Amino acid sequence: MPAALRLLTVMALWAACFPLIAVGLGLAPHLAFAALRAALAGLCLLLLGALFRRSFPRGLRAWALLAIVALGATSLGFLGMFHAAEFISPGLATVIANAQPLLAAALAHAFLDERITPIGKFGLITGLAGIAAIAWPGLASGDGQSLALGIGYVALAAAGVACGNIAIKRLAGQVDAVMAMGLQLLLGALPLALLSVHTEDLSLLAWSSEFIVVLLVLSVFGTSLAFWLWFRALEEVELSRANVFTFLVPIFGLAVGAAMFDERLEWVQAAGVMLVLASIVMVQRGTPHPPV
Repeated sequence: MPAALRLLTVMALWAACFPLIAVGLGLAPHLAFAALRAALAGLCLLLLGALFRRSFPRGLRAWALLAIVALGATSLGFLGMFHAAEFISPGLATVIANAQPLLAAALAHAFLDERITPIGKFGLITGLAGIAAIAWPGLASGDGQSLALGIGYVALAAAGVACGNIAIKRLAGQVDAVMAMGLQLLLGALPLALLSVHTEDLSLLAWSSEFIVVLLVLSVFGTSLAFWLWFRALEEVELSRANVFTFLVPIFGLAVGAAMFDERLEWVQAAGVMLVLASIVMVQRGTPHPPV
């Protein structure tokens, strides 16, 4: 599968996560739901890896990077994402979360020696402007305190994901994708499970058929498949070049929000969509391939 198709698939899968989370949060405590999602997704990948006799990562460096991915992308990422869904709409949460390419681009320059030309930097700014335009109706009409809490949780998730992406890029090509992502998901589930046990009433967890379906779809497709495809894409593409595709998630998210939550697309959001598409083109042109 070409890297571009992998990236497009990942963005569509990630956009579908917020509506599923919104449904599941009415059936389970936040952290318990997040821990179950990560643990089930990790187990699916590890079982698949064992079936095909994939090798475990070796060496202290690989395991240290896996720990960073687990804490950042899974523990902090899921913690912020699941709590944010309580305070802001799925479409708006999807939009704000995808400001993380800006932070990731700065980290990639510092730790991965990835360069972005002026047109690429302008593309990132254009993408941020597009995100702001898409988010504007929610920002203008939302409740101040709830909106601030929601944005804070999403910002926490975005920072964790950005740091985790740096570690994933370091691991790409060095370890097996299936085993690496399965292990980091299981490791990342542990802090979530511990927090849940000590802070939540687990008797509120409703093992209904609806919750089981939501959990399975979110874990297998929105997590296992998405993380594996993302890792495989980063084996071939620079992080800055790949990460700008996450600006597409708001477009998919708005479509999902319109279909499932009756969220309407306003003219300012349509303008934001055009800016996002332009930003992707500019970043692709403005991120030089590393010398071979």
